[in-house]
Amino acid sequence: MDPMRSAWTVVPSFKKSYCTRFREALQKKLEELELDEQQRKRLEAFLTQKQKVGELKDDDFEKICELGAGNGGVVFKVSHRPSGLIMARKLIHLEIKPAIRNQIIRELQVLHECNSPYIVGFYGAFYSDGEISICMEHMDGGSLDQSLKKAGKIPEQILGKVSIAVIKGLSYLREKHKIMHRDVKPSNILVNSRGEIKLCDFGVSGQLIDSMANSFVGTRSYMSPERLQGTHYSVQSDIWSMGLSLVEMAIGRFPIPPPDAKELEQIFGIPVEGEAASSESSPKPRPPGRPGSSYGPDSRPPMAIFELLDYIVNEPPPKLPGIFSTEFQDFVNKCLIKNPAERADLKQLMVRGYFSVLSLVHALSV
Repeated sequence: MDPMRSAWTVVPSFKKSYCTRFREALQKKLEELELDEQQRKRLEAFLTQKQKVGELKDDDFEKICELGAGNGGVVFKVSHRPSGLIMARKLIHLEIKPAIRNQIIRELQVLHECNSPYIVGFYGAFYSDGEISICMEHMDGGSLDQSLKKAGKIPEQILGKVSIAVIKGLSYLREKHKIMHRDVKPSNILVNSRGEIKLCDFGVSGQLIDSMANSFVGTRSYMSPERLQGTHYSVQSDIWSMGLSLVEMAIGRFPIPPPDAKELEQIFGIPVEGEAASSESSPKPRPPGRPGSSYGPDSRPPMAIFELLDYIVNEPPPKLPGIFSTEFQDFVNKCLIKNPAERADLKQLMVRGYFSVLSLVHALSV
């Protein structure tokens, strides 16, 4: 028997066996998740595409454009030449020892196991020329903070869908991987043209969080009171950050300190009643580094960062104005209780009437 012919018959057999094992493992993973048919097909398609990627290398990428920049680094839209896939590539410059760098890359590999319709897909991570590269699914709708800048504010109906996605994403991370997000905010909630809403940039690598600790000043405004006071971090802190983000997106500006009645009327075009409308005659200072809402220049004096953090810890939490439904107001209020022991947890939020109705409407509209 021709040995070359024998070899060529073995290769397809091996390839078929590998593909069969991959599909069986993939099917088992998907069955463990509570997905509708459309979600299952999309996730299966992503994971199948991911098999084409192989080992990631710096030379394999072609830069298309910059998607955004922040405390953590710069994100580019890139083309991965070997696979033809469009990705989002986050570059984080870190001056660290090789041992720490290798530990970060190892810890980031956990992201390969994070497969959910509510979590941005992960292709891989590597180190090159002083930078950690994290390669992710490209979400062509951008982040919700970008949407907020364009739209001014986001309607309650859409924020309801955002609430569902964030809670389900946080629940998946917590239940399946014992992971807390640690940085929930509008810029870490992404959307795409298919209407999917997904979380990104969650704290899977403790070493990366420690290495970037000095760059998190801007994120502290979304931190819960207990986190600012240095107490033990829990998923309750993520819920506070989600509630704060929902208020920000609803009114069009960061809600601490709260807007007064005049500003709310500017935002919504009508007089607005509710606890968010302050009766004080003198305006409170605005948060540091923020120009205010997109509804006109903010003449308030700027608030220093330590004043903002003190306000979060010692003053009442923000509330939605009365223009929103009582159900939505109640939902947000449960997220923004200052005592984490009294704040609603993920399970409580998922069984609340508001969330249940939202989930039903969302399911019927898919």
